[in-house]
Amino acid sequence: MASLTHETRIPIFMSNTRPLRFIRRGQTVTLNGVAPDRTLLDVLREDLNCTGTKEGCGEGDCGACTVVLGQERDGELHYQSINSCIRLAHSIDGMALWTVEDLAQDPMIQPAAPATPGDGAHSDLHPAQQAMVNCHGSQCGFCTPGFVMSMFGMYQNHVCKGRTISRELAVEELSGNLCRCTGYRPIFDAAQSMADLPRTQVNEPELLKQLAQLGEAPQVAHDNYLAPDTLPALLAARAAHPDALVVAGTTDVGLWITKQHRQYSQILDVTHAAELRRVTSNAQDISIGAAVSLTDAFNALQAEWPQLHRFATRFAGMPVRNSGTLGGNVANGSPIGDSMPLLIALGARITLASVRGERTVALEDFYTGYRKNLLASDELLTAIHVPRAVPGQKLAAYKISKRFDDDISAVCLVVHLQLDNGMVSAARIGAGGVAATPARAVQTEAALLGQPWSEALAQAAGTVLQAEFNPISDMRASGAYRREVLGSLLQRFWLETSATGGHQNAALESLQPLEVLA
Repeated sequence: MASLTHETRIPIFMSNTRPLRFIRRGQTVTLNGVAPDRTLLDVLREDLNCTGTKEGCGEGDCGACTVVLGQERDGELHYQSINSCIRLAHSIDGMALWTVEDLAQDPMIQPAAPATPGDGAHSDLHPAQQAMVNCHGSQCGFCTPGFVMSMFGMYQNHVCKGRTISRELAVEELSGNLCRCTGYRPIFDAAQSMADLPRTQVNEPELLKQLAQLGEAPQVAHDNYLAPDTLPALLAARAAHPDALVVAGTTDVGLWITKQHRQYSQILDVTHAAELRRVTSNAQDISIGAAVSLTDAFNALQAEWPQLHRFATRFAGMPVRNSGTLGGNVANGSPIGDSMPLLIALGARITLASVRGERTVALEDFYTGYRKNLLASDELLTAIHVPRAVPGQKLAAYKISKRFDDDISAVCLVVHLQLDNGMVSAARIGAGGVAATPARAVQTEAALLGQPWSEALAQAAGTVLQAEFNPISDMRASGAYRREVLGSLLQRFWLETSATGGHQNAALESLQPLEVLA
């Protein structure tokens, strides 16, 4: 197979930067001299002249920079839409890449059957593009390439697998793409109508073969971008380079680069270690590797607790969930990170590993202060272990934010109770946005234990919860509002878990606006 080689325009660290290799349009692209902290968007626009991929917010919020990555997983090609503005270029080494320019020009994308006259399709357009044309889903056009790429990912993951794209699914999977002028109705219409157009398909057998050949090709090791593919090698690299910046999906680190203009000469990427990309389970625990994406991690948790679906889909937009990792979110330790209150409430433990060995700690004990934790300089967080559900448990997760989709929590509260004969025999409550770290509400738990689960208990425990934290006031909400919400959410939890029949349903309908700040 022919190989295209491109040289970066500004070859910083040219002498010791490993080549970046990926598959595009059926060919292996090799880029030399790409700095370790350079974003994929910069490489696409400045080096490959892929200006269809737009630069918008630079922080993964607007989706204008969306591209799609392809990787082999269990013998199949797996597609993920991601934000190229906050994704490091070297992180896609060994993958397939599609930009908006590729959909009509990639020889690997072919019609599934010959087009027939009068079918309403233009031969040069992919169904994701044609549907946008048919449904008038583009006005100024700036956001359109990002929407089209998210729709391409949906097309491959759903339409090509014979699954229907419902309105709800379209809304969920396009939540990471913002439009300022067209309006979302025609775009959602376009997403749903892709399946009605003549089918196209990616030549997946050939592409999987190319990806395998790329993976087998020797890669020259360099010290400025380290991406070991085994856990022992990863821990050895961490011990040898304690000052290297540890990255996973870079959904937070990317902002340090794009917004704070930080520069990093040495990076340790944990996402290539196979052991960290697995989800395993036994009779007691679900173990999620630290490099498992948020999308896959939440899917594993939803399989055990289906009621988490609504909460999981409100964690950023899909491109962020596809890049970001559960381990990265936990290690980052933001007090407004949504995964930690959930994991604390579920009783999660985490494994910290180094060449010296492993240790396991409860998640709530991991944090020592604002964005500070127990990790030693030679340690990495390698796995999150979540106890499996048992009969009698009640679980609910609440996210309060100004926008329903793609927004940061003002308050996150997760309540997990064990009820035996109507009595609270165990309680764990995780809270975010109310302290310097993700926190466990131990005083409120104590007030619940051993008591009959009732509306009076929920109100009394809500009062304890309001007094347990002293949240700050900021641009997202006032401290007083946050305290008020904490008590209200425990009352909501009572309504959702009590057997009050029609009264419960009516009450829940009236409480729906709680999820978004007025």
